[in-house]
Amino acid sequence: MNIVLKVVDSQTLLKEFIFLPEKIYKDDSRWVPPMYSDEWNFHNPKQNKALEYSDVIRVLVYDLNKPVGRIMGIINHKYNRDHHEQTARFFALDCINDQPVAHALIEYIEHWAKARGMDKLIGPYGFSDKDPQGLQIEGLDLLPVIATPTNPAYLQILVEKEGYQKELDCVSYQMPVPETLPSVYQKIFGRVSANKNVRLVEFTKKSQLKPFIVPLFRLVNETYAPLFGFVPMTEEEMKKFAAQYLPVLAPELVKVVLNTAGEMVAFVVSMPDMSAGIQKAKGRLFPFGFIHILSSMKKTNQLNLLLGAIKPSYRGKGLNVLMGKALIESARKRNLQVMDSHLILEKNLIMRAECEKLGGVIRKRYRVYQKLLA
Repeated sequence: MNIVLKVVDSQTLLKEFIFLPEKIYKDDSRWVPPMYSDEWNFHNPKQNKALEYSDVIRVLVYDLNKPVGRIMGIINHKYNRDHHEQTARFFALDCINDQPVAHALIEYIEHWAKARGMDKLIGPYGFSDKDPQGLQIEGLDLLPVIATPTNPAYLQILVEKEGYQKELDCVSYQMPVPETLPSVYQKIFGRVSANKNVRLVEFTKKSQLKPFIVPLFRLVNETYAPLFGFVPMTEEEMKKFAAQYLPVLAPELVKVVLNTAGEMVAFVVSMPDMSAGIQKAKGRLFPFGFIHILSSMKKTNQLNLLLGAIKPSYRGKGLNVLMGKALIESARKRNLQVMDSHLILEKNLIMRAECEKLGGVIRKRYRVYQKLLA
């Protein structure tokens, strides 16, 4: 092979970087493209504030002038400073099934990171846990869901042959949507529904939901702080995420719990699966992509759980059951029959136990790799 590496330093090369995976994976029936409007925003410093406090490099690899791979290197200085680390990340690794190509890409980022004083490289990992993390290594017969990795099986082999080992795993459960609340939760629901100190809030319109989005992200900041790779959102980022996700949320599949002071103490956000629609739209909203996406959300039988949190002082009080019963009822009305738990840290035994009580089984596994830089 005649391998040549190019650092992305122009808008033309950035466009090639963003759209390369759809060329490499065009024959992979389970690959789901990103929403390209989101991809452009991800690489735009005006839209992605993480670029202000991070060092970033994007690299393309060519064989005989044909692009055959890409990778992104990230040093999140804010995260490193807060956690007393010297860790770099590799992200957006996509390439043909060829070890020399993968080696050239990964080795380039290793040298780049070492030259900047980093002693460890992890990946695939973006700026924070809000970006798709890891490689999917199990459940590759299933379509990936929004905000999770989508990759061919061979990438795991290519990465491991470069000396990378497990840093952490996330798992994803598939659960049936039960017709009624499981008996283990019936007594809990009776108790919590009689609690006058909290109340469940449900929605039928996006206009009703809109005022709760930023408070929801504030609760995420409070409760997700201990999680691996989490970076708190600024108020500006919260508003950006609200504008990004509100248009595609189904209000009836979002549940919120307030206390007597009107403070949000718990929430769950879910949505019908749209992966088939994104595939058909080829990652493009216009001119007709949004029609394919909305149609797939109406036809799917799968509910995807996206986010959930309970204020620490309110845990163990049955709020998960209060929201869960309401969510199950809403899902049944839409004829949704299975649930995808989204990514759960392998070590999060509490969340995993909740999934298993609902009859959930692990169907997907995602791995973040690490390597010490000598």
